[in-house]
Amino acid sequence: MKPLLRVLACRERTVSPYRGRVCCAGLQSAFLRGDAHKRTIYSSVGKKFYFDTHAIVQVLEEKGFTSQQSEIVVSALVKIMNTNMDLIYQDMVSKVQQEITLQQVMSHIASVKKDMIILEKSEFSALRTQNEKVKIELQQLKKQLLDEILKVRANNKLDFNLEKSRVKEMYADNERKLLELRTEIVEMVCSSCL
Repeated sequence: MKPLLRVLACRERTVSPYRGRVCCAGLQSAFLRGDAHKRTIYSSVGKKFYFDTHAIVQVLEEKGFTSQQSEIVVSALVKIMNTNMDLIYQDMVSKVQQEITLQQVMSHIASVKKDMIILEKSEFSALRTQNEKVKIELQQLKKQLLDEILKVRANNKLDFNLEKSRVKEMYADNERKLLELRTEIVEMVCSSCL
């Protein structure tokens, strides 16, 4: 296995534009050329990747591999790439699945909105009826308060009139007594003068 790896590690190295990896110039050009014999690699979600296995076999044979070794190495690369693609796309979702999930989420959101509207309407109507009850109670309390105020006013007026009449009576009584006293004094003065 080690001699195979040594041959793969070419002397001409270039920096790949794909994520800054170092790769052999011959392999890179073989991958990027896209010549006649392409093998299609299918991922688990149905996306196609084109991989020119024949060009890699030729590069490996140029570097000293036998055709059987080259086929085995390329077959191993294809299996590794398939496995890697399966692992990469295992956590991904297809566009169809994404649209289905989006539709489910949107329908759930619509259902929640509908429930919220119903709840708001029912709460609003409940608040309206409660508000009407409070208004009625407030009007009743206002009426009771007005009745109580009228009663207190009437009682106060009655008490005031009673006190007024009693004061008038007392005043008249005092006036009468004063008049009697005057007449007595006048009589006494007149009788003492004689």
